Amino acid sequence: MEYISFEYMQQVAAISELAGKAIMDVYRGGESFDVEIKSDDSPVTKADYKAHEVISRELKAMSDYPILSEEGDAVDFEARRQWGTYWLVDPLDGTREFIDRNGDFTVNIALVVDNCARLGVIYAPDKNALYVGCAQIGAFKRVMSGLWEPIQVRNAEQREAQGSAVQLLGSRRYGLDQLDRAMVQIEASFGRHELKSVGSALKFCLVAEGLADCYVRFGPTCEWDTAAGQAILESAGGCVLDKQGRAFRYNLRESLINGDFWALADPSERWMQILNDIHQN
Repeated sequence: MEYISFEYMQQVAAISELAGKAIMDVYRGGESFDVEIKSDDSPVTKADYKAHEVISRELKAMSDYPILSEEGDAVDFEARRQWGTYWLVDPLDGTREFIDRNGDFTVNIALVVDNCARLGVIYAPDKNALYVGCAQIGAFKRVMSGLWEPIQVRNAEQREAQGSAVQLLGSRRYGLDQLDRAMVQIEASFGRHELKSVGSALKFCLVAEGLADCYVRFGPTCEWDTAAGQAILESAGGCVLDKQGRAFRYNLRESLINGDFWALADPSERWMQILNDIHQN
């Protein structure tokens, strides 16, 4: 895998914007969405398919890497396990948020190299929020002027200097009982804390830009839900850990379903103790 330039990241970001435009054409079309239910009970709409078509076409034009997309054809594990580098894509992450019209949906594009998420792009088209990250370069958010602003997680010292409570992000729908138990542990360790529910991969981005300290997920996600966010968060100085405290890796097994994970700005000893306590019980 060659060095990833900032210009290369910008090319991928431009693809996410094209997909976002296709999504917003459906979102603002003034019609009710035709919602299908897939075999895993997740919803899919015309916007998902349109975004997939755009991303697949544009990525194929810029590289020869294979593409694994939520809305693409399934690829047998024996074939994809041979991939050293590939694109991992969720054309519309947060389809339920899209259907509910709350704006918390994203386009997720990641480049996975040797089972690690190396480059990530997340675009929230309804918010016009665009994030990119690569470990070789860093993490950035495009601001209103169109310029790219470096982003970085905040550590415990910065949070305490700001006098801020611990900011925790969670799902609106999954693992709510476990999340309640985690909140008890976090309060015992940190004291003041606040929980905010946010949809889609935006949660990774909020941790990456220093607006939250932890995104904890109990319940199923798929690899295309997390790879772009992990690349951005790690490029901003954070980490994504499984319940054993190990960094997330990709394409290592037949199933594409993730287990529980913790996306942390600062994996301090206190956070690791909370993680251990919760997952040992």
